[in-house]
Amino acid sequence: MSGSSVHETVLSWSAGHERVIGARADESVLSAAERADLALPFGCRTGACATCTGRVVDGRIEHSRPPRALKDRHLAAGYVLLCIAEPRSDCRIEVGSDVQTELVSNPWK
Repeated sequence: MSGSSVHETVLSWSAGHERVIGARADESVLSAAERADLALPFGCRTGACATCTGRVVDGRIEHSRPPRALKDRHLAAGYVLLCIAEPRSDCRIEVGSDVQTELVSNPWK
């Protein structure tokens, strides 16, 4: 390992359960979750589709590349794309389909 920091990352679902994983500063939250045998939804793995949307409620995350699926107002509200989001501190992130639903309205409803 390159000696990068490991940050405690709490993933929380609206149903009330949580899972704590260790995420290195040089890996995405999605990769850290997979390493911990935790399945999270994802699509493109490039920050283009928003399938893996989470919302940071505490801590600091940086995207490894521009998150094309998020607008400035989404970033200001704390939304992140877990496939390209790297932790820069211990953090708490809301995850799950409810978070994506908050971000993307369904035009067919």
